[in-house]
Amino acid sequence: MDQRESFMSVVESPMNGVNLPGAREQGEQTIGRPLLDRKVSMRCRNVDVFYGDKQAIHDVSLDIGKHEVLAMIGPSGCGKSTFLRCLNRMNDTIDICRVEGSLQLDDEDIQDPGMDVELLRARVGMVFQKPNPFPKSIYENIAYGPRIHGLTRDKSELDEIVENALTRAGLWNEVKDRLDDVGTGLSGGQQQRLCIARAIAINPEVILMDEPCSALDPIATATVEELIDELRQRYTIVIVTHSMQQAARVSQRTAYFHMGRLVEVDRTDRIFTNPGHELTEAYITGRFG
Repeated sequence: MDQRESFMSVVESPMNGVNLPGAREQGEQTIGRPLLDRKVSMRCRNVDVFYGDKQAIHDVSLDIGKHEVLAMIGPSGCGKSTFLRCLNRMNDTIDICRVEGSLQLDDEDIQDPGMDVELLRARVGMVFQKPNPFPKSIYENIAYGPRIHGLTRDKSELDEIVENALTRAGLWNEVKDRLDDVGTGLSGGQQQRLCIARAIAINPEVILMDEPCSALDPIATATVEELIDELRQRYTIVIVTHSMQQAARVSQRTAYFHMGRLVEVDRTDRIFTNPGHELTEAYITGRFG
């Protein structure tokens, strides 16, 4: 069997649970193996996602540790963003989407029909690929969430929340003298940091980021990456990224997805230097994807 045939036998082989063809016995965490060395923020077990009759996510089990950055990488269409949206039930907004399995936030079942979805999305905030500030002032972009969730008693408290959120997002000094300006008038990088500030203004536990830098220039990307590193001191962050270099820079652990399945998750340095599965190695070395 030549090198290409050997490689294709790995790519085309079925992937069922921990016994993945090509898997190597190494690393602190492979599929289905729970985190043992840190507190868990979110625990996902045997998650399947269907769009009508088509299954998009197959039996994914994954722990997300508190105050870590977990990067999810893989080829386009491999299910990264679909799985990310499970974590705050954004898939509920798609009529034909069905999510099965166990998803827990601090040991609470977020799939429970009695779960307050608005409250869940306050606890698990989201930053999207394209900056999407509200067509309101910079101040109102930040104030909106705390106001509707009843987090403030008066204007002075709201002012403090707005300043703190913008400060944590590294934007306060740039906008403090023009808080009444429309948020959509900011640069692309500033808009994305405004969206991050909007997410953290309601004091979430987890922040989901779906390719947050894909629409940004290199300078704005570097600023957001520095911000991510600072924010993990307070929040758990899960980031979907098409950039392996970005995953290597910002995350402590990396999960590799392929064709709707979680191939492996491990410390980021191990994923990029000594991956535990041949599919992961083939992707990070550029042989496919």
